[in-house]
Amino acid sequence: MRASVLIPVVLLLLPARASAQEHDHTKSSDVGSVAFSASCNAEAQTRMNRGVAMLHSFWFTEAVKTFEGVLQADPGCGIAYWGIALAQFGNPMGGGTGAAQQTAGWAAAQKGLQTGARSARDSAYLYAAAALFKDADKVDNRTRMRAYEAAMADAVQKFPTDTEAQIFHGIIMVANAPPTDLTFAQQKKAAQILTALYLKQPDHPGLAHYIIHAFDSPPLAQNALAAARKYASLAPAAPHALHMPSHIFTRLGYWDESIRTNRKSMNLEPTPGTKSHAADYMVYAFLQKGQDDSAAAVIKEIGDGRGGYPAGTQLSYNLLAMPARYALERNDWKTAAALPVLTAPPASEAVTHFARALGAARSGDATTARAEIEVLNELSAKLKAQKDPYWPVVIDAQMVAVSAWVAHASGQHAEALQYAAQAADLEESVEKHPVTPGPLIPARELLGDILMVHGKPAEALAAYEKTLQHEPNRERTILGAARAANAADRPELAKKYYELLTQVLAANSARPERGEALAFLR
Repeated sequence: MRASVLIPVVLLLLPARASAQEHDHTKSSDVGSVAFSASCNAEAQTRMNRGVAMLHSFWFTEAVKTFEGVLQADPGCGIAYWGIALAQFGNPMGGGTGAAQQTAGWAAAQKGLQTGARSARDSAYLYAAAALFKDADKVDNRTRMRAYEAAMADAVQKFPTDTEAQIFHGIIMVANAPPTDLTFAQQKKAAQILTALYLKQPDHPGLAHYIIHAFDSPPLAQNALAAARKYASLAPAAPHALHMPSHIFTRLGYWDESIRTNRKSMNLEPTPGTKSHAADYMVYAFLQKGQDDSAAAVIKEIGDGRGGYPAGTQLSYNLLAMPARYALERNDWKTAAALPVLTAPPASEAVTHFARALGAARSGDATTARAEIEVLNELSAKLKAQKDPYWPVVIDAQMVAVSAWVAHASGQHAEALQYAAQAADLEESVEKHPVTPGPLIPARELLGDILMVHGKPAEALAAYEKTLQHEPNRERTILGAARAANAADRPELAKKYYELLTQVLAANSARPERGEALAFLR
């Protein structure tokens, strides 16, 4: 734990250029610097370095093209098929791609084994890729990711000087970390390895990238701030590299920085669908600043998905989350209740049904809210049947949070408060998924809302303040804390939160709460 506290200080002291590096990296200014030794000819080696750099920045489509170029330069360079296979698997932090790409990944791994490896080290990588895809038609991605982690651990043990093996092992450790372990033990272990390498290889895109993922949690985020601010400049051609810093900016409530880096990322992405992940983070940041017109413009730029969206949970989640956030963050309950339902993977579809449920409940339509709760229950059951370790917890917490408002509407006030508290505790039993900048509305924030309705401002204030520990500079929570403090006869604390609100909200925000804050401060 002590080491993780020292990490940001060390990173901030990094020189602009490494004075001495242990590796002769092939510099490619637009994707970063990677030296991935391959037993292939010189031209294939140069292309291999660039392909692996792209792989580290999750630029998968371009990585596949580059690895295919490796094979054009040296048809016997079997390790190139390893790169193609990993690119087909996709983002491990998102759980990987769908069935078609998993099949393609297995085919690439098999082709690599058939072509053969020219070194024992290359062979270890190819066998690790095979472990990642073996029985993809019968075994879920998560199970195979654990097999791949074990294979990469074996490669690290066999080739202890191979830093690339350590880096790829580090990110799969982070991806496989249990979502319920809020001590972040596995993430810290990976971060210790990655940070030590980053000190020696500060231009390596994967190290900056994976350090961000390792520290993408509230108590650790500050440790990755230096890496976040540097990553975009390391690989300016890779859209995901430009987006990733916003994971840390969001954790710290740095909304302007998040908006800027996501705008750059979106400008590089070719289609609305692939823009949606960065767009969701950007919409979230605009909403915290009360720049609702700007948030609406981003949503319009992406579209509502009625024309279709890329397969898989990640992009469909972000696409459906944006209009839900736009309604819920602004307390536009009727719009939330009327959001169109689009067919999507269960975790993504639940976004819309939660927004509809909460919107209906807070509009006084308990009947519709109960019907939406039933749909959420069905979606949660599907995910539990798939042995998903994360999304059922989130959806169950959402169901309980909505049930609190249904109970309140039915006059069951004690039950309403009980449900709201249970929802907050349940939601906080897992860390947020990297697909999302944050909950649509934190369950503990909703607990604060319902405590205020029941005339318990002191308890509401405690709920809002605890939410802010997890979601700093969140506008709706700050407003709740200011109002609760004022109602609890704590004017100095109310002043503190209203002042913070005026700092978070943009000066040109049309939100009435900005005027409310200024009036209080006068």
